[in-house]
Amino acid sequence: MTTVSSSTTLPGLVVAGFGRHCLVETASGQRLICHPRGKKSQAIVGDRVQWLPSQDEGTIEKVEERSNLFYRQDDMRTKSFAANLDQVLILIAAEPEFSESQLTRALIAAEAERISPIIALNKSDLTEPFARAWAKLAPYRAMGYQVVPLAVKPTTDPPIANDAQTAQLRELLRGKKTLVLGPSGAGKSSLINLLIPGAQVLTAEISQALNSGKHTTTSTTLYWLDAARASALIDSPGFQEFGLHQIDPMHLANYMPDLKAHAQDCKFYNCTHLHEPGCSVISEVKSGSRAGEISATRYRLYGELFAELSQARRY
Repeated sequence: MTTVSSSTTLPGLVVAGFGRHCLVETASGQRLICHPRGKKSQAIVGDRVQWLPSQDEGTIEKVEERSNLFYRQDDMRTKSFAANLDQVLILIAAEPEFSESQLTRALIAAEAERISPIIALNKSDLTEPFARAWAKLAPYRAMGYQVVPLAVKPTTDPPIANDAQTAQLRELLRGKKTLVLGPSGAGKSSLINLLIPGAQVLTAEISQALNSGKHTTTSTTLYWLDAARASALIDSPGFQEFGLHQIDPMHLANYMPDLKAHAQDCKFYNCTHLHEPGCSVISEVKSGSRAGEISATRYRLYGELFAELSQARRY
C-alpha cells in the first residue's frame, strides 16, 4: 500500500477484527490495519467508521451510529459478533443433534436487536437424522421463522453441496449483510468456503499481514459475495455457550414469538408466565392442542432462561 498521511478523516468499513485492532476497507476497496484511538477498541466488524491515515496504517477516530449490534453476554464478558446486520444465518446440523437451547438463545439475541434470523439445517443427505431434526424444528416454522435445508460436505475443495438448496440460500443472501453463526461442528467453515471459494485465500492474506506486525489471528471476517459489494457474509467463531445476560427476564417473552402471541392476554401486566392465575401462556401450554401452541420444550426453555437471567440480575 502507498504511504499516506492526512489530517482529514476518511470513511471506511470494518471487515475483520483481531484483538484491539481491525482491518478497514476504504470506499475504493483497499484494506488496511487500523488502531483504536485510546486504550479500548470500540469498532467491530460491520461498523462504519471515520479513520485517519498515518503511514501505511490508520487510526479509527469515530464509529458511526449503529442500526443494531448482535452480541452475547454472560457474567464474565460481552462478546460482540457484528454490527449493522440485515440478518443472521444460524447454522445447525442434523447430526450430531443440535442444541435447542443454543438455537433459542441465538434467536432471542436476534429478536432483541430486530435482526431477521434464518435457520439453516445442514446434513439433509442423512435421511433419518435429518427427518428427526426437521420435525424438531416444526415449532420454529410455525412461528414464522425461515428454515432451509442444506447438505454441505467438506470432502472436496470446493465442498460438495446440494445445488438446489444452495441456490435457495444464495437468493436469501442476495443484497444482505448476513452474519453466519453456529456451534462448532455444524459445517460453518465448509459453507463459507462453498459460497466464497476465495475465503481461505483472503484469510491467509489477512494472517500474513498480521504476522508482519504484532497482533493475534483474525476472529471475525466479512466477505463480499459479489463484485458490487452489495451482499456480504460475516464469518464468526464457533461457540458452545450463548449467554443472554443483556436481556431483562421480564422482557424475555417478548423475544419468543410463540409466547409473545399469548402474553398480551394475561390477567396481570407484570406476569412472569410461570405461576400466576389468569396467565394465557400457561393456559396455552396446558391445552397443547390448538394451532400455534407453545411446545412443552419451548416453555421449559423459557423457564430455565427466566431463572438464569433473574439470578444474573441479583449480582
